[in-house]
Amino acid sequence: MHFAVSDVHGHRTELTAALRAAGLVDEELAWTGGDSTLWFLGDFFDRGPDGVGVVEFVMWLQRGAAKEGGAVRAVLGNHEVLALGMRKFGDRKLGSSGRSRSFAQSWLINGGQQSDQDRLTDEQVEWLSALPALAVDAGRLLMHADSVEYLDYADSLGGVNSAVAGVLGGDDLEGWWDCWVRLTARYSFAGADTGVQLARTMLRTLGGRQIVHGHTLVGDLTDTPSVLVEEPLLYADGLVLDVDGGIYDGGPCLVVPLPEQSTD
Repeated sequence: MHFAVSDVHGHRTELTAALRAAGLVDEELAWTGGDSTLWFLGDFFDRGPDGVGVVEFVMWLQRGAAKEGGAVRAVLGNHEVLALGMRKFGDRKLGSSGRSRSFAQSWLINGGQQSDQDRLTDEQVEWLSALPALAVDAGRLLMHADSVEYLDYADSLGGVNSAVAGVLGGDDLEGWWDCWVRLTARYSFAGADTGVQLARTMLRTLGGRQIVHGHTLVGDLTDTPSVLVEEPLLYADGLVLDVDGGIYDGGPCLVVPLPEQSTD
């Protein structure tokens, strides 16, 4: 069985409660999911109290799941790029034209927590920096942002991941900022007609039969307060599944089962 969870945003307590309810961990938080695969779709940090605690737990759970025949995997979110960019560049300004933008400013605006920056270790930075931007598993294209801007990097899954890895492995502030902006884009699949077409383009280009993403709150796409959200949103003619319940906005931490898909 496969599961997906996204946009924990530092809410470690809510995450562990949701994983217990899904039967993936026990009261001591040890892996009980057997050979299941659990995907985290980015945004461990910001807007919540303990982003580093979430990363620490996910890394620990990843090791525990592997010992039991299961797997815990993750893709990169825009808030990982933001947190790492803050650590690397701080308030260094972009460009030579006097623009005032910097990672520090965006980090503060977007709920950055100083405690996360203070506690982030080199091992965690290395783990986060190595996360792929995209993955295909069990017939699903797993991604953080509901955006086609990934395709601005390349027209293949490997090409996108290689390009993003190159950015995060380098010191080009403009390239880092562009990555943050691209992974912050959203709503590509929300249009009644164009959304379906763009979803098909993404799947045809990158692989998979269904897109699973976080980043955009289910409540935003359904015009529903997050506190009333109870389940993920399947939309775009069934081609796209949004699993972001809006935990930082009062919504649930959704640990979403991903049933096996037909090969037809």
